[in-house]
Amino acid sequence: MRIEWKETTINNQWVDRDTKDLIAMNTDADTSSHCLTLTDKRDQTIDGFGACFNELGWIALNKIDDKQREEVIKNFFDQEHGAKFNFCRMPIGASDYAAQWYSLNEQENDFEMKHFSIERDRSYLIPYINSAKKYKKDLKLFASPWSPPTWMKFPKAYNYGRLIMKEEYLKAYALYFLKFIEAYEKEGIRIDQIHIQNEPFADQKFPSCLWSGEQFRQFIGEYLGPLFEKENVDTQIWLGTLNGPEQMKFLPTGTIILDIFDEYVDHVLFDKMAKKYISGVGYQWAGREAIQRTRESYPDMKLIQTENECGDGNNTWEYARYVFNLMRHYFRNGVSSYTYWNMVLEPGGSSTWGWKQNSLVTVDPKTEEVIYNPEFYVMKHFSGYVKPGAKRIEVKGPWSGAAVAFENPNQEIIVVAANNVNYSRDMSININKKNIRVNLKGYSFNTFVITL
Repeated sequence: MRIEWKETTINNQWVDRDTKDLIAMNTDADTSSHCLTLTDKRDQTIDGFGACFNELGWIALNKIDDKQREEVIKNFFDQEHGAKFNFCRMPIGASDYAAQWYSLNEQENDFEMKHFSIERDRSYLIPYINSAKKYKKDLKLFASPWSPPTWMKFPKAYNYGRLIMKEEYLKAYALYFLKFIEAYEKEGIRIDQIHIQNEPFADQKFPSCLWSGEQFRQFIGEYLGPLFEKENVDTQIWLGTLNGPEQMKFLPTGTIILDIFDEYVDHVLFDKMAKKYISGVGYQWAGREAIQRTRESYPDMKLIQTENECGDGNNTWEYARYVFNLMRHYFRNGVSSYTYWNMVLEPGGSSTWGWKQNSLVTVDPKTEEVIYNPEFYVMKHFSGYVKPGAKRIEVKGPWSGAAVAFENPNQEIIVVAANNVNYSRDMSININKKNIRVNLKGYSFNTFVITL
């Protein structure tokens, strides 16, 4: 048996621990309070890990020199020594981390999409994506709009409002998605998945658009799905990115709570016409509370996590511990991929509308300092070692609440565990009737690569 042990502690020190640091390895399974038992049960197949390409990230990266920028991209996407990102997200038009709000066609009543254009993206998103593709040529991408073009909405604004649910608008919006896929294909960038709307329950001051489950059902089943089928588009349509699970609704008779699973997921997937076009469901933020019901109800439906919760711009170790637990929760509930939000931001991580958020890397334009934040290491503990095609292993025992395990296609076993208290604790990994006992430092993240 060969074991590699990767450790990150609260001072952001990434260490390759020597196997001599193991307390013991023997053939007796441990049944004590220290144990983590890897069972014979295998669950979902893993597609990968990544983050979102946003304009403010590329702008930040262009405030340091070429060599530093290249090193950052390499540390994200290099498939030998980097974080090995392979599954990323991008916006269709402006996200809340765009430099300005925009869509890909603001020509009033252009129902035929004659004025559709990705020209703006050639300055920001396309070079950002292409810099990543140097290290991962077959990088997978999923894309979602934060807002349709403003002339398709009521009221006519990037923020707030809803899509106008008239046939000419629905046909035009389906064509908008098709044009986007075709335009990026011409740039050599394949879009693997389309998610209909970023956070359809969020009526926000940044680009956003409210959708009901019935609107999703109608648009996918009667317009977008048939258009993709007619044009032989192999980009998948996903029910995402959902940020439920509950929504307040105010009626003359009083306030009621609508359950997002019932009103959106079940509502859409019960419709045969819509469901036949849907390849999976994508969850983020409060969607974490609805994902378990989706897995139980639709065990064959693919699930992914679409956006890591964003923090407050302080990039603390405490929030990184929270993110680790988010990742564990999503994987234990069946997702095949995990996507972080902003890869790179400037200090404070402020959006164009003033919300400060975390990022994997902070770039200081004044000093040209590049800082790898704690959540970069959390992601790398998973993404650097769990390979596409891996199967999640069911685990049990006292340590199962702080660990996740996988089996790679080459039969390597990957165990990722966090010690979320401020003192060291023993952990025993029971595998194939063998026992590996280690001591995890306080407030540490750990990855074990085990070759049987």
